[in-house]
Amino acid sequence: MWSQREVVDFSLQRRRTLASMRQRSNTLSRAEVCDADPMLVRSALHHGEPAEAPCPVCASSTLQVLHYVFGKQLGQYSGRIKATVELEPMAHEFGEFKVCQVEVCTECGWNFMTSSWLMGDGKKRRPPRRQKTVEDIYG
Repeated sequence: MWSQREVVDFSLQRRRTLASMRQRSNTLSRAEVCDADPMLVRSALHHGEPAEAPCPVCASSTLQVLHYVFGKQLGQYSGRIKATVELEPMAHEFGEFKVCQVEVCTECGWNFMTSSWLMGDGKKRRPPRRQKTVEDIYG
């Protein structure tokens, strides 16, 4: 992806978490690793993109990938979920923002932040004008 930098890959932590769950000593229980918030599962159902691999816990094909975007320059749009195809145009529109990639199994509740990175051209820009929302109108 254009402008992708400062990539942090959490695959080693993910592997360690899964190994801890599978060990005979059961350092981590399945309930501890499959603890997705109901809103996260709902977001994965409606906004997730299918993952290339099955769920590492239950082997279900319902593993979804979400991309959360954060940044001061995004204004009120910070913290939203974006599709992969939306990230490239955003990189040209906004100076800098962080993308967090999360995998979520809608079947068993497994969730893990697999990687994060910065995008954008690095130029300082003002956040977009705040548009009125339903909460602003009806209080």
